[in-house]
Amino acid sequence: MKRVHVAAAVIRGADGKILIARRADTQHQGGLWEFPGGKVEPDETVETALARELQEELGILVTQARPLIKIQHDYPDKQVLLDVWEVSAFSGEPHGVEGQPLAWVSNRELAQYEFPAANQPIVAAARLPAEYLITPGELDTPQLLRGLRKAIAGGIKLVQLRAPNGYDPQYRDLAVDAVGLCAGKAQLMLKGPLEWLGDFPSAGWHLTSAQLRKLASRGRPFPKERWLAASCHNAEELSLAEQMDVDFVTLSPVQPTLTHPDAEPLGWEQASQLIAGFSKPVYLLGGVGPDERQRAWQSGAQGVAGIRAFWPEE
Repeated sequence: MKRVHVAAAVIRGADGKILIARRADTQHQGGLWEFPGGKVEPDETVETALARELQEELGILVTQARPLIKIQHDYPDKQVLLDVWEVSAFSGEPHGVEGQPLAWVSNRELAQYEFPAANQPIVAAARLPAEYLITPGELDTPQLLRGLRKAIAGGIKLVQLRAPNGYDPQYRDLAVDAVGLCAGKAQLMLKGPLEWLGDFPSAGWHLTSAQLRKLASRGRPFPKERWLAASCHNAEELSLAEQMDVDFVTLSPVQPTLTHPDAEPLGWEQASQLIAGFSKPVYLLGGVGPDERQRAWQSGAQGVAGIRAFWPEE
């Protein structure tokens, strides 16, 4: 069975809202919502196909777009490769040329619409930012909270509260403060034993690779309403993350780092190959920062994660 190559767009308006369209009841996966786009013809590049489809479907001309995520999905009756781009600028007023209903929805609302199964990782990618801040391990609590407040004021939208010294009571106290700081402004990801989940209902959970290896066979530990992430370093761990149905992962180290000087770096090429075989958002980590964001996108990643690169100066 030949895999159908489809170009799809996460179209973002000036206000940050995302445009989605409802599939006709007669179509494959009819009645569900989707990200606009269509089949890539044999002689077309993805960008050309995307521009053509969006003009035919919505009457708009794309002026700015970048790769967001690629997903391979097997339905019982067909196999698809979804090549998803984020469109951040266009001319014209989008309208349903073929009579299809359209909706502009916020990141938060997006999760409440029903999409085909293959679109779930796109929904996650559309809702996630391009940068993932991991807090430094060596700061005292007041320093850490000051830096965190500053980072959020500077526009950071996704934060992992790192727990370098194991899971001690101090970390839990810090987590309570961090939850307060992030409320309504950024998504906080905590680390630690899953027994703590109930104490921090608004936080997502970021699993270590050790937790992933131990828990993956049990599947997802909580419903989709809450973010689940994992740290991965190779193809085996990415496969476990897929099995556990996490929402996104960090893949590291891409380049040599001060934090883990002994770890063998993957390099850009191997990181790209690993991402190509994985159908969920990936943040590249290790020796990367905001300057590598463009390169990360070209490698198929959601963006970059980092400690020092994103931590504000005192």
